[in-house]
Amino acid sequence: MRILFLGDVVGKPGCRAVADAIPHLIATAGVDFVVVNCENASGGRGVDARAARDLLAAGVDVLTSGNHVWAKRDIIGYIRDSDVLLRPANFAPDSPGRGYTVKPSRSGVPVAVVNLIGRIFMGSFDCPFRAADALLPSLRSQARVIVVDMHAEATSEKMAMGWHLDGRVAVVIGSHTHVQTADERILPEGTAYLTDAGMCGPLDSVIGVKREIALQRFLTQMPNRFEVAGGPVLVQGALIDVDESTGRARGIVRLQQTVEV
Repeated sequence: MRILFLGDVVGKPGCRAVADAIPHLIATAGVDFVVVNCENASGGRGVDARAARDLLAAGVDVLTSGNHVWAKRDIIGYIRDSDVLLRPANFAPDSPGRGYTVKPSRSGVPVAVVNLIGRIFMGSFDCPFRAADALLPSLRSQARVIVVDMHAEATSEKMAMGWHLDGRVAVVIGSHTHVQTADERILPEGTAYLTDAGMCGPLDSVIGVKREIALQRFLTQMPNRFEVAGGPVLVQGALIDVDESTGRARGIVRLQQTVEV
């Protein structure tokens, strides 16, 4: 089976580009299952219920998130009732929503998706490594194919998670930095790994933000309101081929397209 994982969606331009790209990729690349990180889909920070619904309507099977997931207040009620919009599993146990789910692929194969968040430069969260260890026995009884979104700042923490889960999950892909890395590989025990998927957001920007606004903050060290840039949009992520009988990856290819929206 073939899994599509797309990096952080940034604002309306990112949402429109993803909505255009996913049906095309399903048709032309034989995609069976789609995972998208949506935590910046609404105004470049957070996700609201409308953006989540629009992305799901475009063909996304599971939405993951990260540290900005609570930025839009209306998402709290939505995520509480959803089994396809995830928040990190190592958030506080009483947080609304859930950190994992199991859903069928287009061919009927069950796929488990786990959302984790790192701790280095990110905040005070429970240990993502122990959270993954606690979840895997139950998930492996429900699905051979397991996909992990490791939402983290530090490349070392993401890489450590890849090695920690090698052979126990099909895919570990990092999100959060909006900068795609070039280290895709199949780890020795069969897990597909990529440190960061990148973003689905404006090309001529600073990680999705208007260049002049980002530069002003760096030059003056004064706070300002971020605005999502316009222009051509990058759609970045990865296509992963997985042996559904074993749950081990056979190949991973980075995806990068530039589209006009």
